[in-house]
Amino acid sequence: MVHLVTAGLFIGGVLLIVLGFRTVIQPMVGLVLLGLAFPLCPRPGRLDAELPTLRHADAPILFDLLDRIADAAGVRRFDAVQLGPEFSMTVTHYGVRRKRCLVLGLPLWAAHPTQQPIAAVAHALGHLAGHDPRVGAVVGTALESLNTATRTMRARNNAYITSSVPAHAWHAGEVEGGAARFNARTRTGEYLMWIPRAAATTTARLLMWLTRPVTRRAAFDADDVAARTASTEAAIASLQDRHLAGAVGMEIHRLTIETRTLVGSRSATAAPEELWDKAARYAESLREQRGREEATEPVGIGTLVDTAGFPSDSSRMARLAHAPRRSAAITLDEPDRNRIEDALRLPKQALARKVMRDCVPLTH
Repeated sequence: MVHLVTAGLFIGGVLLIVLGFRTVIQPMVGLVLLGLAFPLCPRPGRLDAELPTLRHADAPILFDLLDRIADAAGVRRFDAVQLGPEFSMTVTHYGVRRKRCLVLGLPLWAAHPTQQPIAAVAHALGHLAGHDPRVGAVVGTALESLNTATRTMRARNNAYITSSVPAHAWHAGEVEGGAARFNARTRTGEYLMWIPRAAATTTARLLMWLTRPVTRRAAFDADDVAARTASTEAAIASLQDRHLAGAVGMEIHRLTIETRTLVGSRSATAAPEELWDKAARYAESLREQRGREEATEPVGIGTLVDTAGFPSDSSRMARLAHAPRRSAAITLDEPDRNRIEDALRLPKQALARKVMRDCVPLTH
């Protein structure tokens, strides 16, 4: 329905402009319809131009591993891999044909034993294997279009101006009057955009509510895919470490600020080489600290659902723990791991230099 409404707005706007060109009202209405249709138009995804991108020829061992994981999950293989600074494994799509890309988070790859990154990739692909509509070509693009439209039509505090001219200055009254008229026009524009913004927001929430049961089942299916691909223990460990993402991101941010502001005894060129190792050691220390805390606390499954109504990580781990144990169907031996590290050495340095330049955006 979202895509049909978008097409209807676009076609109606074009017809009003073309057929009613001699009038004044019809072209104006057509421009309004086109203005509403433009934010809702589905846009093909793009690869992040600033992230290092790998193709099959750049890292054949890595792509062979990813191909085996995709085959085990029963989904289409990856067309590209990009290295990211986040503690996550994310599957994205780009181009009109929706080619598949894995955004491989280097902190997660470096901090985990071999099987847990395999479980993380398998879990990300499991959502596609479980036919999660929120990542599909129809509902997923509709949600992206609605979110884009809502951000485009959202009121911003910096849209208003304040007059800081002293009262005794020449033409101070004219400046204040101009600021008042500008703010009045801005407020009128916000009022006019309130109805389409509310419609887009309500539709996005309705889509989220309607797809919640299927997305919940897809999360369980993704856990099963991760368990049978990388073993039950790796799938549970991967879920346990999801809470490390925020802390590791803040630590990388702190390390970049520290490197850029403090001058140490070693050269600055050595900093990119050590960034991911330091992040891995920090994640390992957090994991050990969590293990000590869990050893002194009573064991429980925690809450059944999170604030969004989805199964919580603790309930999903309990479900995997009570299910029949599965052994790893895909493993990575040490020589292949070393070959992958050799292929990733230069892209890792390039990403470290980018992080040192731009820092990592903090997420809440």
